[in-house]
Amino acid sequence: MDVVSSQSVQHFKNDVGIRFQLYNSLFTSLPFNRIEKTGILLSLLSSMCEEGYEKALSPVEIVDDFFNRHTSYSEVKTQVDLLFRLVQYIERQVVLFDALEDASYKEINDLNGTGTLKQLMSEVVQNNREEGFEQVLKDFCVRLVLTAHPTQFYPGSVLGIIRDLSSALIRNDASEINMLLQQLGKTPFLKKKKPTPYDEAVSLIWYLENVFYPAAGRIISALKNQFPQIDTGKHALVKMGFWPGGDRDGNPFVTTDTTLQVAGALRGAILKCYYMDVRRLRRRLTFQGVEEELAGLEQQLYDEVFVPGYESKIQTQEIIGTLEAVRDVVNEKHNGLFVTKIQNLINKIEIFGLHFASLDIRQDSSIHEKLYAQLAASGILPANYNALTEKQKVALLLELQQADVTALVKDDVVKDTVQVVDAVCAIQKANGEEGCNRYIISHCTSVLNIIEVVGLFRLSGIGGEDFKVDVVPLFETIEDLQNAGAIMKDLYSIPSYKEHLNRRGKTQTIMLGFSDGTKDGGYLMANWSIYRAKEELTRITRQYGFDVIFFDGRGGPPSRGGGKTHKFYASMGSHISNKEIQLTIQGQTVSANFGIIESAQFNLEQLINAGVSNSLFTDRYPPLSGKKEELMQELASYGFDAYKQLKEHPQLANYLYEMSPLRFYNETNIGSRPAKRGGSQSSFSLNDLRAIPFAGAWSQLKQNVPGFYGVGTALKKMEYIGRFEELKSLYKESLYFKTLLDNCEMAMSKSYFPITAYMEKDEQFGGIWKMIYDEYILTKEYLYKLSGHDTLMASYPVDKLSIRMRERIVKPLVTIQQYALVKLREGGDDLDEALRDAYGKLVMRCSFGIINAGRNSA
Repeated sequence: MDVVSSQSVQHFKNDVGIRFQLYNSLFTSLPFNRIEKTGILLSLLSSMCEEGYEKALSPVEIVDDFFNRHTSYSEVKTQVDLLFRLVQYIERQVVLFDALEDASYKEINDLNGTGTLKQLMSEVVQNNREEGFEQVLKDFCVRLVLTAHPTQFYPGSVLGIIRDLSSALIRNDASEINMLLQQLGKTPFLKKKKPTPYDEAVSLIWYLENVFYPAAGRIISALKNQFPQIDTGKHALVKMGFWPGGDRDGNPFVTTDTTLQVAGALRGAILKCYYMDVRRLRRRLTFQGVEEELAGLEQQLYDEVFVPGYESKIQTQEIIGTLEAVRDVVNEKHNGLFVTKIQNLINKIEIFGLHFASLDIRQDSSIHEKLYAQLAASGILPANYNALTEKQKVALLLELQQADVTALVKDDVVKDTVQVVDAVCAIQKANGEEGCNRYIISHCTSVLNIIEVVGLFRLSGIGGEDFKVDVVPLFETIEDLQNAGAIMKDLYSIPSYKEHLNRRGKTQTIMLGFSDGTKDGGYLMANWSIYRAKEELTRITRQYGFDVIFFDGRGGPPSRGGGKTHKFYASMGSHISNKEIQLTIQGQTVSANFGIIESAQFNLEQLINAGVSNSLFTDRYPPLSGKKEELMQELASYGFDAYKQLKEHPQLANYLYEMSPLRFYNETNIGSRPAKRGGSQSSFSLNDLRAIPFAGAWSQLKQNVPGFYGVGTALKKMEYIGRFEELKSLYKESLYFKTLLDNCEMAMSKSYFPITAYMEKDEQFGGIWKMIYDEYILTKEYLYKLSGHDTLMASYPVDKLSIRMRERIVKPLVTIQQYALVKLREGGDDLDEALRDAYGKLVMRCSFGIINAGRNSA
């Protein structure tokens, strides 16, 4: 372990580990009924879990033994009541741990070290690459798209306590800490009803206002302080995207009214930020010749934000123009006093405009197909439309004329899809073009799916120069990724679409999703298929004279494309377009990686450094050569074969449904979208199941199948055919391959099979459990062989320590959850209805703490 890592580990042990034990003891002294006894009992249960799993006991045996040895409770009702109290106690322990990690962020992470903006700028100067640096920044940016995908179980009130507790911990304010712990003890963690899409938007707008706004401002200011000649006015280095209110895919609760409401909230929020900054400026710029200008600007912003019914008039350039005039006067007449504060605000306005974050529209291709089928039935399209070839349909849609079709459409969701075009135009008028200028097509499998969006706008009279929207296909399954190149090639051959791209800066954005790819093809094949798709799509797009921007749909955990994300971007060679880094940030990833200004700035800088370095220092991480690509393809194929066997196991769906908390996901009230994409909510099919509950169910089981399954079998097969030494060389030479396996190790570090070992004896599911466990053991064995390490995550000692401590906190929760699931299964239809309901709620409540403790484990 190097010196920096050693220091970080020591900081973590002192600032997080020891302080957790100290403040955790305060819980037992809180003035709440029975809390002291609950804390003592939890400590006993934790010890029994540790010892019990070493003795191969089951969760039921451990919990029953706990009741017999340490309580006088003999009635099931009082036992369940105690388990609920233990769950609530653990939930609050997790909050304390989160707050301690946030409070210690600056000590644990080197904010000026490797991968930061400061290190990048220093490297640029040392290597005399200033000119190249300036050139790269002309069109490079990092775009983070906030989504409401449900992997965050904390209600807003608890997130607020985490933030306040973190601040109090930084100050070591014992009195404030005690008060906040008391508040935490009385604050409910359970959401009584599902949030609306607008509720989800409001929650994420808080992060825009309080985290991303100052963090992005700091980054641009730091950059311009060292390189003042760099112009970020035309192309922002940091951009924010937004899905709540625009993402309709599988969510019938998102309507046109919601979209307009969210866009208005985004505009209001950013203007409020500007208003507060201008007020702060006025307190410093009390000079003749500028005070009046600022007072006028402050009044304009006040009217925009706070006066009900006020007609919006202000424009971005008007605000910037006023501030630039003030800056010039200060420079000329007042010795440049506080001029950096003026420039810092201008920098933020150049980033966020009047839109704050660009609202993406997303819809499933099947909804567009429904629309045109209904239009064919109503006479707008030929009656035989459905029988036409794809080329014939494309030609028809490209010639569509404006028509009022809302009255002809029967389905509410389809009708909303038609109406959203007017909403896009209204948002662009109010918030600027960047307010809403992308339309993403889920399950895109053809050129027709893309042109259906073009036709949608043509129906509203929007085409040619007026069509200021990027049409973004989303390729996600293994088959879709393999077909993506041919689809885009055909698309680029359409003259009118080529003209559209020329008007859109000669750039095509393509979204590549990890979640369904991993669910469909397993960890290795999903990752490798996306890499290969990027290679092919880059080559084809450049061949047609355009640039391609990849928008990566990534979740927090490795099984959904997360993990050490910046290292994947750093490992892309020049043969893969890296003009921009665009990725989704969702659920716990928002609070875990971007929850405070320091972590948001640090992680944004890591992505900026990765992307810029990849363009500027192209020889640092050479791309995979032909032979190495062949090696990766063979490895991925073996992994896919192994995963396919598991996926096609006749009991897999039932295993997840009965042995994990999957069936309770819809009751968690954490997101507005249903857990399934469509069809009956009573039937169960892996095909309908969304990737988030799929990955989350494995996480709750502490098995994390999507993050490792097939890796061990693939590595063993490569050893058998005599290619393991080649893989060892690749692991040392390729950052891409090493990051891929490092992230696999992270998924495995959050697995713990002794909790579910009792399933091996189950008549129905014993075989499938053994199949998964054997693959886990095999994967661990071969990862050690490959890396030369004897523990998982040896290269990331701080992360490893954090995971270990979190998993220890959560072990009683997983135990209680499995206990309740077994009781439900054993009781069957004969179980008392009230007891069945209680056990079901216990399973669901345990989910909250398990997911929150794992930070990105869902």
